[in-house]
Amino acid sequence: MGIGRPQKSSNGVPTRWVSLFCIASFFLGILVVNRLRRLLTRFRGFMCFLHWLTSSAIPLNDFEMLGVKGELVSHRGDEFPANAKLLERFWDFPDPAKMDGEASSVKKDQLTADHPTVNCEKQASLETAVRAGDILSQVSQTHDVIMTLDKTISSLEMQLASARAAKVINEDGSPMVTKSETEHLKERPKFFFVMGIITAFSSRKRRDSIRQTWMPKGEELKKLETEKGIIMRFVIGHSASPGGVLDRAIEAEDDQHKDFLRLNHVEGYHELSSKTQIYFSTAVSKWDADFYIKVDDDVHINLGMVGSTLARHRSKPRVYMGCMKSGPVLAQTGVKYHEPEYWKFGEEGNKYFRHATGQIYAISKDLATYISVNRHILHRYANEDVSLGSWFIGLDVEHVDERSLCCGTAPDCEWKAQAGNPCAASFDWSCSGICKSVERMEEVHQRCGEGDGAIWHSSF
Repeated sequence: MGIGRPQKSSNGVPTRWVSLFCIASFFLGILVVNRLRRLLTRFRGFMCFLHWLTSSAIPLNDFEMLGVKGELVSHRGDEFPANAKLLERFWDFPDPAKMDGEASSVKKDQLTADHPTVNCEKQASLETAVRAGDILSQVSQTHDVIMTLDKTISSLEMQLASARAAKVINEDGSPMVTKSETEHLKERPKFFFVMGIITAFSSRKRRDSIRQTWMPKGEELKKLETEKGIIMRFVIGHSASPGGVLDRAIEAEDDQHKDFLRLNHVEGYHELSSKTQIYFSTAVSKWDADFYIKVDDDVHINLGMVGSTLARHRSKPRVYMGCMKSGPVLAQTGVKYHEPEYWKFGEEGNKYFRHATGQIYAISKDLATYISVNRHILHRYANEDVSLGSWFIGLDVEHVDERSLCCGTAPDCEWKAQAGNPCAASFDWSCSGICKSVERMEEVHQRCGEGDGAIWHSSF
């Protein structure tokens, strides 16, 4: 038996060499992969460095890599290290404490101050935050533009609706709106608020008690309009027989005081909802104001406080202000404030939706215009304050519960006035107004009034 000969593969190469070649290839592959990974890592660092360099706005001709041995190659005023060690240093800035001795201390300080170490992740996060901030800023600006356009369009729609309402009212025969007024709607002056004092033919003494206390008259009434932008009128319609003695009496009183707003409406206690609706429609077509107020003729008013209260809500588009309440729906016939349509409010004993009490309330121009435009289809309930609340129940309206509009008479309103915070309006809840207002209006004015000169010193 001889010594065995090495086995050969089919192509004549010994199997032992094939095995060694495979093992060698395996380790060579590991070395190559590791080298590629290192190169890739350094390449990423190099790209990060370039990104930092361009974003830092550092001129290349002012930049020198310190601690890198090798000559510098100049190209169009820009200097680039030519040594191969550049790849090892670009992404890994030298520590100033370990830099080559050839670099001066001045250069070290300059590098530390001008070219701090860059954290790529931090830089990326900062850029992301900046981009997010820019996007949010653009979104905010776009939202502001949309809101401005929306307000402009809303204003134009309201002006158009007001003009249309004035035209319709004129065609219906309203004695307060003439063709010349309709043609000059765009030239109407701007007012702060219109106050309509709802009155009746039989209420001459109530009107006089108001003229003698809290309502300016004569030249002061005109001055109130021109200097403060406040319109005040007693609001009344006409009798069932136009031109009769009742209408002539009102005409004579108006000739004397010039403080009436006449409506195309037949007077009657059970027609208050209709009268209120026509008042707002007529007022918004005649005067361009921020607010329109309805007040009864047996309520005491401090005009300065009313103006200050309204001024806080002047920038809001749709405001419904008053003393909000929710009383029971009275189904029993024969009682005061009986509601014939009680069944619409649910089971017996239910309460009304929240609405302003009828002694005094205010609405903004948009709502007055809404009433004017839609007056033919707005339902009227037996009680005018309920009717008004029902017209706004499905609208985007801000209900303002303002308790200074429903103070009691003395001593309630008196101690508030003495404390320097007079009420905007005062009346007796038990009488739905000031009890015996003709006899007591002067007393309430003396004890609860803000002072006769307050309105002239108020700034809205």
